[in-house]
Amino acid sequence: MQYRTLGNGLNVSAIGVGCMPMIKGGNITYGEEADSDEAIKTIHRAIDLGITFFDTAQIYGPFSNEELVGEAIKGKRDGLVIASKFGFKFDGGNIVGVDGSGTNAKSAVEGTLKRLGIDCLDLYYQHRVDPAVPIEETVGAMADLITEGKIKHIGLSEAGPETLRRAAAVAPISALQSEYSLWERDIEDEILPTCRELGIGFVPYSPLGRGFLTGSIRSLDDLPENDWRRQDPRYQGENFATNLKLVGIVAEVASKHDASNAQIALAWLMAQGEDIVPIPGFKRRATLEDSAKAADIQLDAEDLAKLEAAAPRGGTAGPRYGERGMKMVRL
Repeated sequence: MQYRTLGNGLNVSAIGVGCMPMIKGGNITYGEEADSDEAIKTIHRAIDLGITFFDTAQIYGPFSNEELVGEAIKGKRDGLVIASKFGFKFDGGNIVGVDGSGTNAKSAVEGTLKRLGIDCLDLYYQHRVDPAVPIEETVGAMADLITEGKIKHIGLSEAGPETLRRAAAVAPISALQSEYSLWERDIEDEILPTCRELGIGFVPYSPLGRGFLTGSIRSLDDLPENDWRRQDPRYQGENFATNLKLVGIVAEVASKHDASNAQIALAWLMAQGEDIVPIPGFKRRATLEDSAKAADIQLDAEDLAKLEAAAPRGGTAGPRYGERGMKMVRL
């Protein structure tokens, strides 16, 4: 496995593990239902392959995903970079809104540490920017947690350029996590340049277009009835058919390299800069092992030009979230 450095000297494997899909019966379901035993074995296999970067969040489950990750890393904590996120308010197990208050930042981390079974979190993200709370308050509270020894690094998710600048004026920001892939490139306009200006590493989530770029999904009929992607605008109607054209080009490049579509999509992302560390989601060892090989693929100029032509910025059909979701990103 190769390794990269995010902001403020945070060293991680070149590919991380998005743990969100690993929970059976969770609130966000992709494909067939997860098996907890296989999910834990997947984390163990990732560690064996040299992967050090594992991403979870309070909202996944909610709460139960952190518990599963905690069980999996028990006795294997040394050398791992464990990231989690806060930023929502709950009524029992129901999410009822965002909460970026300093009080929530400090109280939420206590539950996260307990569920993970660790004393200090390596990277703590605000999951979504709260428009009602100044980012200075949020990041100030997160900086206090560093002083208290409860976290090591501060991250933000789906923050816009001005928010990033204001946040970085309060405390060093080590990573921004936002959606980025061949079919979601808008961050290249202002957000990624701002991260580089400020020395903030970039962690793409959904680097495989929520599985679309793998080529394994040819119609909505391939998805279970409870699959979250049935609500995804890019999977709907004419959008689906239009977006399949990109999948075909990815497959052509994959064939040239004797690789999978997933490996090519991830290799393309990593070719965009040494400060980029994608976190594809896994729940099975087979898909993990396939994607982990992407770090060894070198795309040449012809490959990159071909993919660039097939996936220009703004070229994907449909927004990446519904109306409610779009109101919560790039704030």
